Amino acid sequence: MLNGAPRAGKSSIVSALQSSAEELWMNLGVDVVVKHMTPERMRPGIGLRPGGERPDLENFVFRSYSALYKSIAAHAALGMNVVADLGHHNSYATPDGRWGHYLQELEGLNVLIVGVFCPLDEIMRRRAVSEGDYLTATAQGDVPLPVQRWQDEVHKPGIYDLELDTSTLSPEQCAAEIQRAIASGGRFEAKNKLIALLD
Repeated sequence: MLNGAPRAGKSSIVSALQSSAEELWMNLGVDVVVKHMTPERMRPGIGLRPGGERPDLENFVFRSYSALYKSIAAHAALGMNVVADLGHHNSYATPDGRWGHYLQELEGLNVLIVGVFCPLDEIMRRRAVSEGDYLTATAQGDVPLPVQRWQDEVHKPGIYDLELDTSTLSPEQCAAEIQRAIASGGRFEAKNKLIALLD
């Protein structure tokens, strides 16, 4: 699970992992769900940004995330490795707080939860040069509030098994760090800690 703000580099890490690893890695993340599965009228779906801009979508977001995690579990049950690029936050019109709930779908699986960090100035640089409909700095150079909200909210509560800074590591280096963590053979604890917050 790769969790971070838009333009932090999650998709690039997914691509690097899929191309460099000997094992098969299936990509089941927010971009796949929003761009290829979610009807236009229900978008941004699970890509809904912090701030509760679309309370009418929040029940759909919950059900979509639940379905995504059930799908991840189904792929894993068939022996496939899954990498999911996500942007979990708890800043909705009605606070969600359900990451632990979704993670319960992955009971019995060894899940590596990775915080993908990137400083705001680098996020803004990437937004300015990226293709697509990305908010960029105002004419006065100010950071748009939605971008700041992502930066403030996406890493709460900040419980991870591994943290990567994509301003200092390339996608390939990040993929290698992930593979090293998995190859260590240890049991990862962030999933259970996030589930425990539900109590």
